[in-house]
Order: sequence, then C-alpha cells, then structure tokens
Amino acid sequence: MPLHWIILCVGALALIGYATGRARALASADGNVRLLHSLPGYYGANVAMTTIVPAMGVLVIWALIQPLVVNALVLSDLPASAVAPGSSADLVMSDVRRVADGLTEAIAQGVTTQSAVAVLDVTVTDLRALLGSVGVAVGSNVSNDVLQLARSYRALNATGNWMMTLVVLAIALAGFVWAARQADRDYRARNTVEKGMKAVLVAAASIAILTTLGIVLSLVFSTIEFFGLYPAKEFFFSLTWAPSFGGGSELGLLPLLWGTLYISLIALLVAVPIGLFAAIYLAEYASPKLRAFAKPTLELLAGIPTIVYGLFALLTVGPLLMRVFGDDGLGWMQAGTAVMTAGLVMGIMLIPFVSSLSDDIINSVPQSLRDGSYGLGATRSETIKQVILPAALPGIAGAILLAASRAIGETMIVVLGAGAAARLSMNPFDAMTTVTAKIVSQLTGDADFASPEALVAFALGMSLFVITLGLNVLALYIVRKYREQYE
Repeated sequence: MPLHWIILCVGALALIGYATGRARALASADGNVRLLHSLPGYYGANVAMTTIVPAMGVLVIWALIQPLVVNALVLSDLPASAVAPGSSADLVMSDVRRVADGLTEAIAQGVTTQSAVAVLDVTVTDLRALLGSVGVAVGSNVSNDVLQLARSYRALNATGNWMMTLVVLAIALAGFVWAARQADRDYRARNTVEKGMKAVLVAAASIAILTTLGIVLSLVFSTIEFFGLYPAKEFFFSLTWAPSFGGGSELGLLPLLWGTLYISLIALLVAVPIGLFAAIYLAEYASPKLRAFAKPTLELLAGIPTIVYGLFALLTVGPLLMRVFGDDGLGWMQAGTAVMTAGLVMGIMLIPFVSSLSDDIINSVPQSLRDGSYGLGATRSETIKQVILPAALPGIAGAILLAASRAIGETMIVVLGAGAAARLSMNPFDAMTTVTAKIVSQLTGDADFASPEALVAFALGMSLFVITLGLNVLALYIVRKYREQYE
C-alpha cells in the first residue's frame, strides 16, 4: 500500500477513535458531563492520540530503516563481476535503483506487468528499449547482473512495504481498541492527554537537535574519509583549485574561501549602510502610516527566491556593469560575471535582513533614554547618534554578523553572477567562485564517493559550517552579553 494511503487510513481510524472515545465516556456517565473526570473531548483525544502516535512513530522509523536494509541485502548479492574497473559498488547500486524505478514505472504505465518483470529474461538492449519507453535512461555499464539485482531490489521493497502496512495498521488498531476500552468516566483522560502532548512536544523539539547532529556527523565522517585520501595541509594551504577526476587534482581551499569572503564583503558594504539607514528612518522619522506600508514592502525582498536574484544578476546587473566598466567604458571588466555583479545583487538581497533586525533593535531601546536626551536639549539627530545607536550597537552588530553568515552560504547568485574561476585576485571585476558553488559542481552527476574529487565537497561543507557557526555564535554572544544593559 502506498505511504499516503497508510497515513490516510491511520488518520481516518484516529478520527473514528475520537468520536468513539467521546461517545463511550458520555455513555458511561449517562450523558451527564459533570460526572466525568475530564471533558469529553479529552477522552476522544486520548483514543485518537493512542491510535495515531505509535503507528506514525513506527511508520517513520520503518521508512528510514527499510532502504538501508534493502541496500545491504542487495549489496550482499552483488557479484564482483558486476563492478567494472574504475567503478564502485555505490555507482552500481545507483544503476540498480534507476532500473528498479524504471521497471516500476513501466508497470504503472501498462508497458509490462508485475509477473512479466518477475520472470523477465531479456538482453540489456531490450531492457534499454523497455525503460526508454517510459523515459528512463540507462547507463552503458548496465549488465544482466544489474537487471537481476534490480528485480531483487523491487521484490524486497515490495515485501517491506506490505510488512510495513500490516504492522502500522495493526499497531493503530491495537491502540484504538485499548484506548477505547479505557474511555470510562473515572479515567483521568486529561492527565494522560497532557502527558502525551508533552512527550510529542519534546519529540518535536528534539528533531531539530537530532537533525543538526546528523548533519554534523555526516560531514565529519566524510571529511575524515577525505583527509585519509588527500593531505590536509594541501587542502588548507594550497593556492590552487584544479580538480581532475582522472587523478592529479589540486584541491586548495584558499582560492574558494577568498572568493566567498570577497563577495560577502561587497554584499555587506551594500547592505549594511542602506539597511541601517532605512532602519533608522523607519524607527525614528517615518510616520506610523508610512512605516506600516514601507516596512512590509521592504521585507518583501527577503521573500524573493535566490534564483530570481541570480537571473537578475546575470541578465540585468552584469550587462549594466559591462556598459560602464567593460571595453566600451573604463575597460576594467572582461565579462558580466564578476565579483562586483554577485556582490551588488547579494547586497540587495541582504538589505531586509539588516533593516528589519536593526529596526527591531532600535525600537527596543527604552523611551526613557530618548526622553532624557531631549530633556538635556539634544536634537533628534544628536539623540540618534549619541544615545540610540550606541545603545543598540551590540544588537546591530549581531544583525550584521547574521547577515554575513547568510551571505557566505549563498549559492545561486554566485553561480549565475560571479562565474566559476577559482583565483586569488584583488580586482572586483574579475570572475571568481565560492565554496558553495564548488560544492554543487563537485557533486553534480554520478559522483564516486570513494574519490577525493567528490569527497572534497564534504570538507568544503565542513569548513563553511565552522565559519558560519562561528559567526552565529559570535552574534548571539554579542547580543546576549550587552542586551541587559539597556533593559
């Protein structure tokens, strides 16, 4: 049974459980709500919660574990002859999954049948024709061994899905029956529901922590594997980035890190003055009506997808800069893709981050400080310069650091606006690239995760993670350390 049908069945059973629990509780009290320990809704919620929560927990765990188990079982049957020289088991498994998905699609479209797939005995050419009829491309290294493994992969997945369906529905039904039998007027349903909801909230809060931990561990283990294949000294101190999947790669971090910091610096030089001045005007000078219109309008910039900013850099800002600084102008710029192009557009993207956070921080400065300054004869501009901005400076610094971490992690604007050249240059009109852009390029296509050229993406990601984490921690430290002085 498809996953969404399982969820719908469990959800429908939970709704029935809610009505059943509520009705049984009222029936046990002869319809007199005052005789119940808890409100009727708590009895229904107890049945619904006992029905859906354990079943959904098992469903999530099963859905996460089943692919790992299936892959392990299929890999155990993988003959050595199926792995071509220069290839790896991961690439073979990628072909196996693609063929299995293609066979499933062929069955869904009626090109072939389930029974035909189970006994299919065709050549690789016939297989390509079958899968090509449903729009699935098969690589040239697919063999009959891969076809057999794809059948096994489909069969194991089908068996696992049916077992998952039976187990999840059985758990949901058992929870339904057990909780419905407890729906009696003396049962402390409210206490049980509140404890259950507390557990659900704790689990939901733990997801963010566990997700962060999983991301960090995956980066750490892959980075350690990379440094086992490539010297850490060359990665951190080499001035050349020249990956080659045929061997002899030079994977120096410094050119990518320089491009990242250079573009981010230009973006901050654009975003910080404009955003800060906009925040000061909205907080101290704008009328309430103008503020109510201008602030949401300014914050709309934060909702524009970054790919749109990238296209804006490629199609508008780059050609505009070429007319001024290119061969027809000052002659400083060779192409529209350059550090300046990406930096200007990224700065525009960061304006709402700086302005919105700075506006909130300026408004949090106590009115008593303003009144005291005005009482001493200071003008509005003097009050802003000598009282409000110094009081809000720690928060503004934190906002700038958060915007910097956002700029360092940007990808699409860099890919479309800055070019792909990894170089160390001070010229802002040269094409450069960043860490995030190279992570994308190194993992594009069927990457062999046993090679340093693919694993370097994880080392780059780990380096970027450490930098942005440091900026975020520094921003939070500054804000928390000095905030109490002005409360």
